[in-house]
Amino acid sequence: MNDCLFCKIVNGDIKPDLVLENEYVLAFRDINPQAPEHVLIIPKKHIASLNDLNEMDAPVLGRMYLAARQVAEICGVAASGYRTLINCGMDGGQTVLHLHLHMLGGRSMHWPPG
Repeated sequence: MNDCLFCKIVNGDIKPDLVLENEYVLAFRDINPQAPEHVLIIPKKHIASLNDLNEMDAPVLGRMYLAARQVAEICGVAASGYRTLINCGMDGGQTVLHLHLHMLGGRSMHWPPG
């Protein structure tokens, strides 16, 4: 995906504020944070959204959530609590068409999230 912002990050064309990287995912700080700790976890494989997942992609979500747990520990919010969420589609708030998981922490989260 030549136009995909997150693919450019995966390819090294754009340097994020990296928190974690492994064989499957990258985790970096959001440029428009909504909490004191706001990190995006993306798969290195381009998948546009949850709607584009298939059976073969099921392990991708597990790896993203395992990375979110590690990121929460790195950011010091694992014990106090944090929120994870995935936006899907325009009405769901997805602004970059590359699957990504938000990890937010460092403050009390409210419900409903809005």
